[in-house]
Order: sequence, then C-alpha cells, then structure tokens
Amino acid sequence: MESAKSLSSEMYMPFKSRAQRRKFAELLVQGKISPETFEEWNRETGAKKLPERVKRRSVRKRKRPVKRRRK
Repeated sequence: MESAKSLSSEMYMPFKSRAQRRKFAELLVQGKISPETFEEWNRETGAKKLPERVKRRSVRKRKRPVKRRRK
C-alpha cells in the first residue's frame, strides 16, 4: 500500500465505504496520516450514506477459441 501521506495531494478521492473511513480514522490515531488529510477526505465524502464494504469488481475472463485437433 502506498503511504497515505502521499495520497493527500496527488490522488484526492473521498471514502468509498464505512470500513475505509474507520481504517483511516485508525491511521489518524496512529499518526500515519495527517489530520488535514483525514478532514479533507471526510469533508468531500460528506453525509453520504456509504456501504459497509465495497466488493471488488469481478474480472471477466476472455473466451478463448477452442483449439481443434488435427486429424
């Protein structure tokens, strides 16, 4: 995982889930992210109703052509 400090200015994006918000609050308490970063993300997310967890997108497998045997 990239350090959360580098995410503050380069990649600004709000929280996607309540679990992510809790994780970042924990990182804030541990001193691994700045209070400004947490507040910025929290402000951008606002009072939106977030899901508890976000599932990963499933990756579709390409259909491979059937290999035909030579006679």
